[in-house]
Parts: sequence; C-alpha cells; structure tokens
Amino acid sequence: MNTGKQKLSKSAIVGTVVSTIIASTPLIYSLHESVPTTEVWDTFLFTYKSGFWEDAQYAMWVFTGKFLPLLFLIIWFFTCRHWWYHVLLVPIVMYILQIVNSYRAEVEYIDENQILTLLPILVIIVPSIYLIRAQMFNKINYADKTMEELEAEFMLKPKTLWGKIKQYF
Repeated sequence: MNTGKQKLSKSAIVGTVVSTIIASTPLIYSLHESVPTTEVWDTFLFTYKSGFWEDAQYAMWVFTGKFLPLLFLIIWFFTCRHWWYHVLLVPIVMYILQIVNSYRAEVEYIDENQILTLLPILVIIVPSIYLIRAQMFNKINYADKTMEELEAEFMLKPKTLWGKIKQYF
C-alpha cells in the first residue's frame, strides 16, 4: 500500500536529485578545463584521441556545450506537466545528433543539414501535437463553459507555499 509519506518521500528524493544535477551544471561545464591540451588524453579508465579536434580540451569543451542543453531538455521533458511536452523530443534528438556528429572525424561541418535527419521525427511529432491541440479545442468548442472556466478546471492550484514551490518541480 502506497501511503502519502512514501509518495512524498519519493517525490522529495527525485526533486533533490534533479535540483542537485541542475545546481552542479557550472561544475560539469568547467570540467573541460581539467582536460589536457594535447591530442591524446590518457587516464586510468580510458584513452581519448581527439582526432579532428586536435586538442582534447577543445573537444571536451564542444561536448559540454552540447551535453548541458541536452541534459536540461531531458530534465524538462520528464518533469513537464504540459500537453505539448512531446515536442521537446525534437531538440533532444537534435542535440544527440550534434554530439554524435561532433565525434565523427570525417564530418567537417558539424551543425549543417540537421533538418534532413530531424525530418522523420518532425513528421511524426508535429502532426501528433497538432492532433492533441485540435482535440482539446474541439472539447472547448462543444463545452458550455467559457475559456477561463476550462483553464481554471485544467489548472493545478496548490494551497500551501510548499505546494506552489513543488508545482515547478
């Protein structure tokens, strides 16, 4: 049986983990400064050859510049309460493609022609979001309520200060 305390505890743990990740992003971003400015980076775990980038520190700077927005988008995707949250998959896939392409040595122009790769995803997500929106407005048109009443019905109204803060996480 799931009690209110267990649910609150799980919510508090997830919120703590997410907020810790977000608060540590300046540290994550500055990690590239600890990478040597050589072409080959040897650690006890792995050996990284920068290849196209010719500098391991620069390659890690590029990686963190693409990884952090991806991290924020993933957190936003899993914590978003809006009906349109699936549209966040488009920039998530875009950043994943940028990260993958940035480490393929034969790619000269990293951020070009992404629309061709993203097109199949856009073809699926954009019409889906439009259909959801159309269904919502269809219900609004046949309802005997005003737009304000429908918005109030869909709106989450926390009663306590903690509830208002929790609404955003």
